[in-house]
Amino acid sequence: MERKLRMLMIFMVMLLGLQPLQAEAQSNHRVRGYVTRGGVYVQPHRATNPDRSRLNNYSTRGNYNPYTGKIGTRYP
Repeated sequence: MERKLRMLMIFMVMLLGLQPLQAEAQSNHRVRGYVTRGGVYVQPHRATNPDRSRLNNYSTRGNYNPYTGKIGTRYP
């Protein structure tokens, strides 16, 4: 019984230790729907997190958007 409890404690510590890595690996976010100045409604969607690279966006040529199934076509 003591061994099972010890193994459970080790498993819980490992699980809690990996949780920050999961949050850090999140590379996209949800964008709420909005209306542009011209009156066009843009539906809610997911977008990559902002950074200084144009190479890791879903719309960049060679990349794949897992939410829409589309392949990127824009040149960086």
